[in-house]
Amino acid sequence: MAKTPKAATQKPVKVHEVVKYPEPVLAKRGEEVTVFDASLKKLINEMFESMYIAQGIGLAAPQINISKRITVIDVSFKKNPKDKIVLINPEIVDRTGKQLEEEGCLSLPDIREKVSRAEWVKVKAQDENGTFFEIEGTELLGRCIQHEIDHLDGILFIDRLSRLKRELVLRKIKKLQKNGEW
Repeated sequence: MAKTPKAATQKPVKVHEVVKYPEPVLAKRGEEVTVFDASLKKLINEMFESMYIAQGIGLAAPQINISKRITVIDVSFKKNPKDKIVLINPEIVDRTGKQLEEEGCLSLPDIREKVSRAEWVKVKAQDENGTFFEIEGTELLGRCIQHEIDHLDGILFIDRLSRLKRELVLRKIKKLQKNGEW
């Protein structure tokens, strides 16, 4: 009688909790990534899984309390595997135009405001193997790339609001904190 092979048991991917404003890591510039190894690839998989569970289309390492210049993006939200983007040590090298659209953030749940961003952006970054590449983005992808790179620089989208709007958002957050809802 032939033995039936046991199904390979896959280890579940660790899911990281997304930290909320005003966690100090969110206001700090992330450290450059210099080691491109298996643990980095594991972290990237965990970041994608954490992002999907949190219902996001972008996640930066500082948002999971890891002060590194790593971000993952999937504007298709799992619909097209080719849309998964990993940016390590990204730098914006060119931008043009202007778009004003509403943004939200996993670290600022239930806060949405219109933010001005470049219409088109070109970025130089490294992939999970350390290979340099360039990527361009417009519309939602362009906005998402700029939003996530801001996280790596210690900037939140509320930092890009007018002083009055920012104060209103901060008051709302304080009220939520006071009521134990933040």
